[in-house]
Amino acid sequence: ASLAFSLLRAPLSRPAGRLDPAASAPPPRPAGHRRIVGGGARMALAEPREEARNGVANKVALVALGCPKNTVDAEVMLGDLQSKGFSIVRHAEDADVVIVNTCAFIEDAKKESIEAILEAVALKDGKNKGGEGTKGGGGGAKGVVVTGCMAQRYADELSGELPEVDAVVGFEKYGEIGPRIEEIVTQSGYSMPTVEVGTTDVPFRPEWERYRITQQHAGYLRVAEGCDHKCTFCAIPSWRGRFRSKPFDAIMTEAKKLVASGVTELNLIAEDTNQWGQDFGSEDGRRLADLLHEIAAIDQVVRIRLLYCYPSYFSDELIEAIATIDKVCKYIDIPLQHIADPVLKRMNRPPKDHTVKLLAKIRDRVPGVVLRTTFITGFPGETEADHMELVEFCKEWSFQRAGVFCYSEEEGTPAAEMTDIFVPAERSDRQRDQLTGLIQEGQRRFAEGQVGKTLEVLIDRPGEGGFGSVGRTRFDAPDIDCCVYLPQSFPPGTYVAAEITDTFDFDLVGDAAEALEGMGDDVLRSA
Repeated sequence: ASLAFSLLRAPLSRPAGRLDPAASAPPPRPAGHRRIVGGGARMALAEPREEARNGVANKVALVALGCPKNTVDAEVMLGDLQSKGFSIVRHAEDADVVIVNTCAFIEDAKKESIEAILEAVALKDGKNKGGEGTKGGGGGAKGVVVTGCMAQRYADELSGELPEVDAVVGFEKYGEIGPRIEEIVTQSGYSMPTVEVGTTDVPFRPEWERYRITQQHAGYLRVAEGCDHKCTFCAIPSWRGRFRSKPFDAIMTEAKKLVASGVTELNLIAEDTNQWGQDFGSEDGRRLADLLHEIAAIDQVVRIRLLYCYPSYFSDELIEAIATIDKVCKYIDIPLQHIADPVLKRMNRPPKDHTVKLLAKIRDRVPGVVLRTTFITGFPGETEADHMELVEFCKEWSFQRAGVFCYSEEEGTPAAEMTDIFVPAERSDRQRDQLTGLIQEGQRRFAEGQVGKTLEVLIDRPGEGGFGSVGRTRFDAPDIDCCVYLPQSFPPGTYVAAEITDTFDFDLVGDAAEALEGMGDDVLRSA
């Protein structure tokens, strides 16, 4: 099992989801949307929307860890619970039942999930980690439910090692969480955890009735699930199942429902987003380019963004759609993982020649495109020459957005069996730091190159420390990329034209005085 389970019964080093002091820098990120060190994951507690219809509704809090796919799962899950009369509360200390929606992507993410579960379990004693009573002064949480990728992958381990957990629920059983919570709240005495996991190839269900934990103006639109690729380092297909495209009509219904709720930026996600439609067969020739055209035809949609694109399936029609549809952000997220052919071959990834030709085609046909990617250092068998080839590649291509991770050994994967060619952790760390530093230099240059330009900024939240608003450009995805800080105050969800006047490391500082002057008093009062 994962090394993360060594944390069980061990003292916690820090609260789950909290950044180390050295990792934080002003202006602060918004509370409740904290970035997790090492994994790029996000932790959020649901914001309350409305009180329960009566004073006795069971109260539920959810700790959301992991990627946007997990976020969609969490929002749909909470939407189900709210529709059944449960009250969603902001603080875990105030809840009758705490749901921990876990992540199992890499070892750091699994450790964060274990820490979060242990903290939730501690609330069942009516005390927080410091030994003080809960915020509401009551008897503490009555139950803890574990969901997400760790529940799907490690159900038996979690239930065996953590009998204090009341239920471990996999993807297929999310619709049955309500009855489980009712049982937890009303049961008396001790009982072993209920384990309900089900299949990995979960049928699609409507995902537009959500209790939103993201910004109300920006939403994730899942277009597919699962993965058929056989990357040797990745275990995700073992718990997310085979690749399957969500039906076209279902996606369009969900997009329109999200837009009707106030969403103007749709971020398309899947394990392999650009593979959408490839499994439809000859009876349905619609592919991602067709879907982009249809979504763009929705009047209220302002931005469409592509995340999690595999470095294949980029047809000429898709590249043309990205280039010519104004609403599609000229931003593409393509995780490459490496560039040296010996490493790519062991990873079972597309070869260097294919990748270089693809990137060249995209940059040639989509002027000004911003490319986001991820790289892995220390993959088994990687030599110093392989690493330096990756360094030179990053220098040549100067990716504007990128993340670098050390190889994480995942049990059950072919790479985990390559024990005779494992790379020492010290070398992997050093290579990661070197590559990160190089990429950050390029990101700073890119930010400095925006000074003097006027860019469209979508306001995400009120500012702090002398700034009135914080937003994002078209080349910044929610939660994972950079921000624009403005002195003016605008309501979240507002689009403004801002002149970029300065930089703050990778972030931008702008001025939108002209936009402020053009706004009516009724809009400004809502800020």
